[in-house]
Amino acid sequence: MKYRTLEFKDGVLKLLDQRRLPVEIDFYEAKNYREVETAISDMVVRGAPAIGAAAAYGVYLAALEYRDLPGEEFFKKVFAADRELAAARPTAVNLTWAINRMEKVLKTRQHKSEGPDQSIDGLLADILKEADKIALEDVEINKAMARHGYEVVPERGTVLTHCNAGALATVDYGTALGVIREAHFRGKRIRVYADETRPRLQGARLTAFELVEEGIPVTLIADSVAATLIRDGKIDLILVGADRIAANGDTANKIGTYMLSEMALKFKVPFYIAAPMSTIDFELGSGREIEIEERSPDELTHIRGLRIAPEGVNVYNPAFDVTPAANITGIITEKGIIRPPFTEGIASLRNKQESPGN
Repeated sequence: MKYRTLEFKDGVLKLLDQRRLPVEIDFYEAKNYREVETAISDMVVRGAPAIGAAAAYGVYLAALEYRDLPGEEFFKKVFAADRELAAARPTAVNLTWAINRMEKVLKTRQHKSEGPDQSIDGLLADILKEADKIALEDVEINKAMARHGYEVVPERGTVLTHCNAGALATVDYGTALGVIREAHFRGKRIRVYADETRPRLQGARLTAFELVEEGIPVTLIADSVAATLIRDGKIDLILVGADRIAANGDTANKIGTYMLSEMALKFKVPFYIAAPMSTIDFELGSGREIEIEERSPDELTHIRGLRIAPEGVNVYNPAFDVTPAANITGIITEKGIIRPPFTEGIASLRNKQESPGN
């Protein structure tokens, strides 16, 4: 894609402001961890992998801010900042995954006798290197997922996607849209239906923007149209991203995904998740344990500041829902496609990840 989701340079995290797309191309500059937290919670940056990468740089900015504090006070302040960052979006596991990776570097140095006050420049260099590594890895992971996912996309197929799981949801290339990109660029002559994805319209504003920009045939539909298209046999594949995947394969994704999975099951349409291994929460047994973020009522009662609902109406606005593993055909990761039974497949993937040499 023409615009990079995020870039860190000279102590500033530059983020493509996704609240303004596609009407305006603007960039948000975060110069401290609090501004990173605001960017995540206000959805300047969104999508689980992109949130994780942004948070990693937020940890670095916190360390930079507190670099002059002595010993344990430095670590206490940075770890407190980490907790603030982690609370910005509770459902996306990549957020805490990235922060935990950054804290592992911090704790390794904390346990050494010299302390940060004697070697702060070295510590800062180490954690910046880790943040850069997380960002660079994300791009390569997405491309690996795309290569694996390519096989499930039928020649001349019609793909339905929900929300935005593209370059804008990652550091670059995308998860579900990465697979779509790969199929398009390798000549499968596909077409795409993109759900608008109420209430924040990520499909209309972001997915459609990405696909139009790259010349991939796309048709925008209201969320309520998808069921009719599935029933009428006009969808060959449903491909979405994920914000958290439990150890049994239950998957949290943007609200409305569960409904699509039920329609896919009823009408025998393949339903695939595309997500990096960092989105799998191996500690959660099932989707019942996933915390679902509830967002501001204003997202439903207003569109770009214009009220569309009456004053005083009650609002329920969960950002995500959970698709049961039984509705999922496969989970595309950078290590390959996991197929049912997911509990065994995910456990095997974890064992490979934790074994020496992996």
